[in-house]
Amino acid sequence: MLEFQLPWVFYCLPIPLLAYWLLPRAKQQQTAVRVPFYHSLDAIEQQHSQKNQQRPLKMASLILSWLLLLTAAAQPTWIGDPIHLPTEGRDLMLAVDLSESMRMEDMQAGDDLVNRLVAVKAVINDFVDRRAGDRIGLILFGSQAYVQAPLTFDRETVKRFMTESQIGFAGPATAIGDAIGLAVKRLRKRPGDKHVVILLTDGANTAGEVQPLAAAKFAAKHNISIYTIGVGADQLTTPGFFGSSFGSRTINPSKDLDEDTLQKIAALTGGKYFRAKNPQQLLEIYRLVDELEPTEDDAKTFRPSMHLFYWPLAAALIISFITALLQLPWALWFNRNRTAQEPS
Repeated sequence: MLEFQLPWVFYCLPIPLLAYWLLPRAKQQQTAVRVPFYHSLDAIEQQHSQKNQQRPLKMASLILSWLLLLTAAAQPTWIGDPIHLPTEGRDLMLAVDLSESMRMEDMQAGDDLVNRLVAVKAVINDFVDRRAGDRIGLILFGSQAYVQAPLTFDRETVKRFMTESQIGFAGPATAIGDAIGLAVKRLRKRPGDKHVVILLTDGANTAGEVQPLAAAKFAAKHNISIYTIGVGADQLTTPGFFGSSFGSRTINPSKDLDEDTLQKIAALTGGKYFRAKNPQQLLEIYRLVDELEPTEDDAKTFRPSMHLFYWPLAAALIISFITALLQLPWALWFNRNRTAQEPS
């Protein structure tokens, strides 16, 4: 949307006309001039005729230049669409397990079973969409932990990184302690006191240099809350011979999940532990986290603006420059010679 910052400038539009009407005309004193060469009178008359022909063009250029100068002085500005910026929000770090055990297909999605990571991706992306106002980061961990997305307001980037993640990217094992330690390292120096880690895993700590409980105590020291989520079904029936029930058996695919450690991590840091046995429970858990750690409602509205005054100003200068060139003696001489060369 185009706006003028100083619209009152346009009240100056009739000033040249008022000056023309109200100010006294300049007095010109004419003296007799002796003309020794009568044949030069014809050239002088042609020059005067050309000036009369250029007068409407000169007047139009002056009027246009005045309008452009007023437009530039009024400071035209293009105002963009409003952008809402949060005044305050949580620093929230997601830590997601990419170990080989996440390949287990025990999550019921409709009539199909999908692996744990597929279910986690769908739910996390929906959760990230609802965290407007928070800075969100993403840590992926397996045998090692690494920051895939630093803390950012750009939720689309976080979702894309989560969608592109694959099992085994960080190794086959599970370094829960390293993931917590890396999250604390990223959050401890952040301003404010609203720092949250959501850690999702389907196993126990089997790799890394930092023990999970030691990392949790370090997080508690820096007022970082950790919500832990244990993902995976607790019962899965394997098919029997040729897909029949004969020879089928029921197993616990989450027997390696260390719920005790995850509960202690949450208790030490003031968070909570949740158990997600299917995508629906996982979705409800993230909705509950939304209630426990709500986003901020207050936001500032920013409208990007771009000043455009230099465009009419440049146009006025160009028109004035061309008009001045046409008034120079060499321009008149050129026009006179061109007229003389034209066949009569």
